[in-house]
Amino acid sequence: MWTAAMWGGISGSAVLLGALASMFLPIKKKMIGYIMAFGTGVLIGAASYELLGDSIADGGVTPTSIGFVAGAATFTLFDFFVAKHGASQRKRSGRTAAGGGLAIFIGTIMDAIPESIMLGASLIGHQSVSFLLVVAIFLSNIPEGLSSTAGMENSGYSRTKIFVLWLSVLLISTLASWAGYYFLGGASDAVMSGIAAFAGGGIIAMVASTMMPEAYEDSGPMTGLIASIGLLASLLLDHL
Repeated sequence: MWTAAMWGGISGSAVLLGALASMFLPIKKKMIGYIMAFGTGVLIGAASYELLGDSIADGGVTPTSIGFVAGAATFTLFDFFVAKHGASQRKRSGRTAAGGGLAIFIGTIMDAIPESIMLGASLIGHQSVSFLLVVAIFLSNIPEGLSSTAGMENSGYSRTKIFVLWLSVLLISTLASWAGYYFLGGASDAVMSGIAAFAGGGIIAMVASTMMPEAYEDSGPMTGLIASIGLLASLLLDHL
């Protein structure tokens, strides 16, 4: 149980690390794009191999399909809401968030909770965590911390307040991962399948609507190659 919390904290810490890097290190925009492109490929692999593949195997087509569409639709609705309130560019490097830091923070929480729940749930019945999910979540959170911190600073947030907000994201990720392990331990295969597919649908929708186009904007034609390498990396991690 506490192992699940630990891994949730590790994956969630990437947002805080990205924020600190944004505050104290001169990181080029193109490098952030490269990181995001690689994370895009890894996330697509994690959603496909780890979440959807296991969902089909454990629960069948129906709960997987329902969960996947529900996850993608839920992310899209919430993404539309937070975009209208200032967090449309929360994963963009060097961009100012139009509506303030709180909307960016809410958008980040929206991304982090389902990922962390499934990270904790991946420990159920296994001796070790899904390293593919840990790597995928970690890599996707780094550019989010980098770009969102710049937006918060441009919105007038102090570094202390920004640090506290991102620290709370780390704590929420830890708690969500613990909850995924603790509360889903007795769930049926169909329920687990639906939840895994829900997370997979949300991840794919997030990748397609935010990470992929924004990675291309920062890193250009290299995005496709780097994302492909990320997808290959996720395949290799899935077979370790």
